[in-house]
Amino acid sequence: MFNEKPNIVFMLTDDQGPWAAGCYGNSEIRTPNIDRIADTGIRFDNFFCASPVCSPSRASFLTGQMPSTHGVHDWIREGNHGDNTATYLEGQIGYTDQLSKNGWSCGISGKWHLGNSVLPQHGFSHWFVHEKGGGPYNNAPMIQDGELFEAPGYVTNVITDAALEFIDKNAASNDPFYLSVHYTAPHSPWTGHPQDIVDSYDDCPFESCPQEEEHPWAGALTRCLGDREMLKGYFAAVTAMDIDVGRILDRLEERAIRDNTLVVFTSDNGFSCGHHGFWGKGNGTYPLNMYENSIKVPFVASHPDRISSGRVTDGMFSAIDFMPTLLDYVGVAAPDDLNLPGRSFVPVLDGDSTRSRDSVVIYDEYGSTRMVRTADWKYVHRYPDGPHELYNLVEDPDERTNLDDKQSESGRIREMLGIMENWFDDHSSKEKDGKVLPVSGGGQLRPVGGTWEDGSPAFIDH
Repeated sequence: MFNEKPNIVFMLTDDQGPWAAGCYGNSEIRTPNIDRIADTGIRFDNFFCASPVCSPSRASFLTGQMPSTHGVHDWIREGNHGDNTATYLEGQIGYTDQLSKNGWSCGISGKWHLGNSVLPQHGFSHWFVHEKGGGPYNNAPMIQDGELFEAPGYVTNVITDAALEFIDKNAASNDPFYLSVHYTAPHSPWTGHPQDIVDSYDDCPFESCPQEEEHPWAGALTRCLGDREMLKGYFAAVTAMDIDVGRILDRLEERAIRDNTLVVFTSDNGFSCGHHGFWGKGNGTYPLNMYENSIKVPFVASHPDRISSGRVTDGMFSAIDFMPTLLDYVGVAAPDDLNLPGRSFVPVLDGDSTRSRDSVVIYDEYGSTRMVRTADWKYVHRYPDGPHELYNLVEDPDERTNLDDKQSESGRIREMLGIMENWFDDHSSKEKDGKVLPVSGGGQLRPVGGTWEDGSPAFIDH
């Protein structure tokens, strides 16, 4: 009989598509420990972020809300630390708030990137976070006990070391713990990684990363097109991080708590390393994009006491489903007034394979770019006047042929646009609605919805 209050370890990487893991079919990249989670649990083949850039996606994982409700619409450029510190999720409720209230000791080690990196918040009693959202992989700026310092060493190891200390401290407790391990890997820069791992990819053909003709909307990162050293750096960042995933799994086993611990591994957004002719995610192009490589993320989960091993689901799920699922999984109620748009997929974790993809609709947003996706079709709408995109994902899974201008598809477009607008009308806050915000992918400078006497913008212009 499984413990109704298991420990939870939630590992979140930065800019990792499902293609960048062995368990998703990539034979070139070495990820034996991500694969180990999948082998001892369940792999989700169609898991989507809520926004294809880091900060909004992370806020959606935590709160179960879309950016047009929580108000984080782009990566947070300012407000993390210093004179302009801003608490972006002030007034929002995250699943860690609920876990903390119900007996879990909550800790975070790694990337926060939701503003105010100095302030422990949302139920976290252990707070060891990156000052911003990324940067050099060695001697990274970290915050602990309210103080900013350069943590000596490779930041992936630094994050893991602090996570292991938290596990050791809580392993023998009668109360359960929750631990967020938020790696900055494999976000740029793709330099500064362990040289032996970088060199191990010298002979890799990188067939999993086709360096296609440059996309007409490609952004600055696309200077990496065709650069083998950047590919080696990306792969090395993933493999080095995977080694530390193994350290965490090993420690749970050494402490004899692995069977009673739910382990989840996922990423904040996908990534293209030359796919579609650009490097990056949603803001790897301008206009912003909703390609599958940007919105799909790996998601594997293991809990030996409860989740049977070696399973795969092709059901479609979203980051906004994570909060209701996790709380449901451990028997903790979400506040009734939250109007969470997602739904629990605990039945799938517990072995139900009957959920049909045909009945599921996935929604994504990045500022005024919005997407609605079914099992067979994807429609991308850019307010106020396009360009728009429609793809038949059955006949065109690589999204090469935009059908938006086809008269024969005008009825389908009207239908999908109506579905999208009705849904977002129900799941948007009037003053935080991304549809009318000038989000360009250059970063968010302050929370939206406030009044700024100097008239300064909330977003960087493209």
